[in-house]
Amino acid sequence: MKLFRFGNYQQEKPGIMLSNGHKIDVSAFREDYNEAFFTNNGLNRLSEWLKTHAGNCPEVSGSIRLGSCVARPSKIVCIGLNYAKHAAESGAPIPKEPVVFFKSTTALCGPFDNVIIPKNSVKTDWEVELAFVIGKKTSYVNEAEAMDSVAGYILHNDYSEREFQLERGGQWVKGKSNDTFAPMGPFMATKDEISDPHKLRLWLKVNGVILQDSNTDDMIFKIPTIISYLSHFMTLLPGDVVSTGTPAGVGLGLKPPRYLKSGDIIELGIDGLGTQQQVAVSWG
Repeated sequence: MKLFRFGNYQQEKPGIMLSNGHKIDVSAFREDYNEAFFTNNGLNRLSEWLKTHAGNCPEVSGSIRLGSCVARPSKIVCIGLNYAKHAAESGAPIPKEPVVFFKSTTALCGPFDNVIIPKNSVKTDWEVELAFVIGKKTSYVNEAEAMDSVAGYILHNDYSEREFQLERGGQWVKGKSNDTFAPMGPFMATKDEISDPHKLRLWLKVNGVILQDSNTDDMIFKIPTIISYLSHFMTLLPGDVVSTGTPAGVGLGLKPPRYLKSGDIIELGIDGLGTQQQVAVSWG
C-alpha cells in the first residue's frame, strides 16, 4: 500500500494511493497514520477494510495539498555521514559507529510545501534521504530480526542550516529542526512495495541542475544495523521515523559551498517513493 495524508496543515486526513495511481480518501476508516495506528496493527486492518470499502471512498483531487504522509511521530532520528562519498566530501573519516542526531518533530511538513529559510540563516542546505517508519515497539533487537520492525519507506529532504549545525556550539539538532526542514512523502510505501531498500537511486536538483545522484547501496550502515544500533540506546516506537543519511552533492560539499536563496526550486526523488518539490522562501 501507499499511504498519504492530505488537506490543510495540521488538519490532514488519511488517504491511500491505489495501484492505478488514483488517490482515495479513507477518512471513514477513522484513524490517522500515527503511533496508535501502527501500534494496533493498522496496516493489516486497513488492508482488510479496503477490500470491502475502497469502492465507496471518495477520490482525492490531484490539486489538493499533501501533508506529511505520517502524523507527527514521537521522534525523528537521523543518521549522519552514512554515505561513503558524502563523508569524503565533508572531510570526515568513515564513522566506526552510526552518527546519531534528532530532528524536531515540529520540522515536519508536506512534500510540496515551501521550505522556509530561517531568520538570520546564510547556510541553508539540502539532503535527499531514504527514511523508514517503525512498525512496532523495538528495544535491543538483533540485526537478523531488525527488518521486522519496518512498516514502510519514505522520501525525506533533511534540510540543514550549516552555520547553526556546525558553528553554533556543535549541536547538530539546532541546524536540523527549523520549521519546514522535514518534508516527508508524497507517500509511505509499505515494506512489501520496495524489494530492496539498499538498491534505490536517489537524486536531487536545485533550479533544474542535478547535484545529488547516487544509490542507497553507498550506505555505510545498512537499515538492519541502524535499527539494531538505535534500539540499544532508545526504544523505537511505532510511527517513529528514522532517516538514513544523504549521499554526496550537498551544498556544504561543493567547491565553493553553495546554499539556498529565496526563489530556488528544489526537486528530489527516490525510486519507488515518488518525488518532492519545494520552493525556498525567506523567513517572515
